Amino acid sequence: MKKVAFICSVFCLAWSSGLQAQTSFFQGKTMTIVVGTKAGDAYDLYARLLAQYMPKYIPGNPNIIVQNMTGAGSMIAANFVYGVAKPDGMTLGAIFPALYFDQLTGRSQVKYDWKKFAWIGSTVASNALLYMRADTPYKTMEDVRNASEPPKCGSTGTGVSAYYLPKLLEEVIGTKFNIVLGYQAGADIDLAVERGEVQCRAFTITAFFAREPFTTWRKKGFVRVLLQTGKKRDDRLPDVPTIYQFMDKYKTPEAGRRLATVVLAGGDIGRPIVAPPGLPAEKQTILREAFTKSVQDPQLLEEAKKRRLEMDPANGEELEQLAKEVIDQPPEVVERMKKLLGDGK
Repeated sequence: MKKVAFICSVFCLAWSSGLQAQTSFFQGKTMTIVVGTKAGDAYDLYARLLAQYMPKYIPGNPNIIVQNMTGAGSMIAANFVYGVAKPDGMTLGAIFPALYFDQLTGRSQVKYDWKKFAWIGSTVASNALLYMRADTPYKTMEDVRNASEPPKCGSTGTGVSAYYLPKLLEEVIGTKFNIVLGYQAGADIDLAVERGEVQCRAFTITAFFAREPFTTWRKKGFVRVLLQTGKKRDDRLPDVPTIYQFMDKYKTPEAGRRLATVVLAGGDIGRPIVAPPGLPAEKQTILREAFTKSVQDPQLLEEAKKRRLEMDPANGEELEQLAKEVIDQPPEVVERMKKLLGDGK
């Protein structure tokens, strides 16, 4: 009994010492969440919400600020967090969920290994939709398939749904799109749609129902949604077919369906928060627990509701497993992805 008591006391002392060390490390410091979009985009709004609530669940209660680092569909931010930021727990990244595409297809701009990020958590899954200006000739996906001139869709980069969803649709149901790259953020694409530079954009359902200009657009009938990526229809889009229904309609072969499964896995990864590789295990545990407690905080949930930000969180362990699954693909799937995304090299 004395031996057991001694072991317990040693364990408690070690745990207490470790907690005190982490408290001392974070106390009085300022952490940064590097966001790969402009201020005001949905990724930015989620990051700022976390920055408000996570400090109280981190030993030492550090401040957290948000730094926007736009460009290349958040790849610039991902490269920075992976290769420049120190793995000391002071820097996190809010990046797009499908940047693994660029790694799988061997893009030279990629400076990260998707599997080696320290995965902290994701605030919400992010199934996507494709909207089209309502005053265009493209009223349905059938119109897009039959069009002599493909519609122009805007995109920030190749690792975002604005790029990969139209490319996937070309592959699995035979549509054609002209994808215009180079926009700094999603808001810039929406402005381009209003100006008539492009007619369409693919992005998350969450963002479409979270903020302007989409609330006004829906009221005015400025755009129509032609497709959504969930396996079942979102309750807010009951009349919009899913990509799976279109694949059934057009009898997409099994190889195309497998490709769609890998491509659309980004929706399950959602809106991830990551840290640099090599983050010490004890700090990763602290940050994962702080994330989990934050997204369960009643005040955060109430604030998210007021801001129309959906919450459907995934923990770091789940994301870590997903990251491994999407990277460890057989060569034939990788080759099909290279074909799918080849124009973006």
